[in-house]
Amino acid sequence: MKTHKIKNYLIAQAAVFLSLSSTPSTALAQASSVSKRPLTELQQEFVDLGFGMFIHYNIPTYMDDDWADPDASPQIFAPKKVDTDQWAKAAKTANMTYGCLTTKHHSGFAIWDTKTTDYNVMNSPYKRDVVKDYVNSFRKQGLKVMLYYSILDTHHKLRPGQITPSHIKMIKDQLTELLSNYGEISAMIIDGWDAPWSRISYDDVPFEEIYNLIKSIQPNCLVMDLNAAKYPSEALFYTDIKSYEQGAGQHISNRNRLPALACLPLQQNWFWKTSFPTTPVKSANEMVNKNAMPYNQIYCNFILNVAPNREGGIDDNALTALKEIGSLYKKPVNAPKLEKIDAPIISSNIAKRCPATASWSNDMAIMDFATDDNFGSSWFSNPNVKNPWFEVNLRKEVPFNMIVLSREHPSVTTYSLEYFVNNKWFPLTQVEDGSKIKVHRFDRIWAEKVRVKFLNYKDTPSIAELGVFNERR
Repeated sequence: MKTHKIKNYLIAQAAVFLSLSSTPSTALAQASSVSKRPLTELQQEFVDLGFGMFIHYNIPTYMDDDWADPDASPQIFAPKKVDTDQWAKAAKTANMTYGCLTTKHHSGFAIWDTKTTDYNVMNSPYKRDVVKDYVNSFRKQGLKVMLYYSILDTHHKLRPGQITPSHIKMIKDQLTELLSNYGEISAMIIDGWDAPWSRISYDDVPFEEIYNLIKSIQPNCLVMDLNAAKYPSEALFYTDIKSYEQGAGQHISNRNRLPALACLPLQQNWFWKTSFPTTPVKSANEMVNKNAMPYNQIYCNFILNVAPNREGGIDDNALTALKEIGSLYKKPVNAPKLEKIDAPIISSNIAKRCPATASWSNDMAIMDFATDDNFGSSWFSNPNVKNPWFEVNLRKEVPFNMIVLSREHPSVTTYSLEYFVNNKWFPLTQVEDGSKIKVHRFDRIWAEKVRVKFLNYKDTPSIAELGVFNERR
């Protein structure tokens, strides 16, 4: 490695560290007083929780539309009393073990006492920190506390093509407040990020920076991105816990082996609607015996959304359903234990949309499909090629310490990985593997290209995505 590149890299790493460290002293004190526990242990604890309450309560509650008008006045947020004690008792009645509250949804209204924006609950007629009351009520019932936060924020124009450094600073400042001022947060469930409908990528708002910021404040807080559909179910891409929003068609496989979360609303929508008090809620039997209980047997925690009404309380029909659910649901005594899994992939993919070349392939499955950021398309070698290979050009000499090989149709294959630098190819590793996703982590190297050579195989070699990453360690 060239000396000036080492120096520049160390300077860049130091700058990142300083940016992550620029949190309030209370946050730093909190982080220093908590010992970091193994991620695998935290993931198992999350699976063991079994069943929790999602609480969608925010300015959309007052609009009859889950996607609220981003210019809606804070004056419409005017409950007489937000009965967080009732929420917690209802969760306890249902044999739930934790709650998760929408601190900020896609339209950007914050329901805590934030210093980052005037668009918050303290400038509404209610003028009370809902997050504070929620965490106190749930802890009083012995329930764990999680928070939901949306990256997409239409009020503050934080949307595709318009993201600025000040937007990223606001995200960091808001997350710092939420993780510094409300005690232990078991998980931060993030939404509106890298989804087809939000179109905010993990590069636009850098995932690794946000992930490390959260861990720097609360090292034992799980980071979960709700948008799992894009990535294969065999690895943890950009999340500590795999998630499945069933209402959006994301269904967990009964062969799942990753720590997971599945979610559904008890009512017809996520946020309260005027029809809710007189409309039947979902079947308690179905929520328990077709969702919570079977999911708990495949490493999956089930979270059921209950939407408080405009007065800040839960409707009677929902309360009745939660009592019935509590009579049916029993947390498994012997929940399955997670197998050994790879650490989450949290860095940006350096190889994404980089130019690729390869040995002869079919015209409808050319090499570009393996770097197009789409796991549903693949490069396939032509069956007549005896020594297939695939190569990605990173455009310049860059550092990296992880390669992820994803295959749409896996089979047992022996392949080697090589890297190109100073006009010469060097060997990296050789493996025999039959998995769909293979994560290769190694000491950091610098190179201009990466190549895969297929040495022995039963079926025609293919690559859905070849990812190259430089993760912070």
